[in-house]
Amino acid sequence: MASETKSPNAEIWRDDIREPNHGYHIVAVSAVMFFIFSRIILFCVPQVAQKSSWKWKNIMVSFVHSIISSVWAVACFYERPDMAEDLITVFTVLSHSLTSFSVGYFVYDLFDLMSTRSSRQSIELMGHHVVIITCFMVAVCWRHYVGYAVVALLVEINSVFLHFRQLLQICGVSKFNRWYRLNSLINLATFIVFRILLLSWMTRWIVINRDAVPLVFYSLGSVGLAVMVAMNITLFYRLLRSDFISLKDTDDCSGATPAACKKSE
Repeated sequence: MASETKSPNAEIWRDDIREPNHGYHIVAVSAVMFFIFSRIILFCVPQVAQKSSWKWKNIMVSFVHSIISSVWAVACFYERPDMAEDLITVFTVLSHSLTSFSVGYFVYDLFDLMSTRSSRQSIELMGHHVVIITCFMVAVCWRHYVGYAVVALLVEINSVFLHFRQLLQICGVSKFNRWYRLNSLINLATFIVFRILLLSWMTRWIVINRDAVPLVFYSLGSVGLAVMVAMNITLFYRLLRSDFISLKDTDDCSGATPAACKKSE
């Protein structure tokens, strides 16, 4: 992904695709499959997570989507390495299907959140899903920017560890548990690579190629990136504070007197 598309001084529109577009069917099938899977998951909630059954179900579905889509995204670039050089016009059935599959997941999760949750964090997620669905549907409908959508889905590599962290928390696993700590370190490392650095690269790409991207698509992409960057900054701060800063304070206080800890607070 080191080289960017050389953008001409004209917008790029494809009109040479003659194959039928099955993306809409994949979106619908994917949404139904995730709904059915979510119903099945409710019968497999561990005893320790019974009080948070909806949350367990929701995160498990997201966890499964993250595993599938992250592996799928890597496979797309393995199949067509040149897609990284041309994120606008190059696409394959595999990459287009992945984008459609993920839209189906986000549609399912959006309706699941709308029907069951109204917390601030859920509202943030719903806003995120609306933006992602809108941006990804450009790739699904017109089969433009499929490569760009697949790059965005590489973020799901980090989401695997992010969702696993949430599952561990629901099960009451201590933050000092060695498996929790290992996951926290991998989560932090992949967050930096696949969220911070990757989104920075995507922002650079869209700025460099702005002349090749129609204004409406450029605006959608810019808004989508802005939303994702804002959410990831907030999430990164929460992760650092929860899994590293607060634990360091706890360790410091464990070896000091109560009066000293109170004073430091």
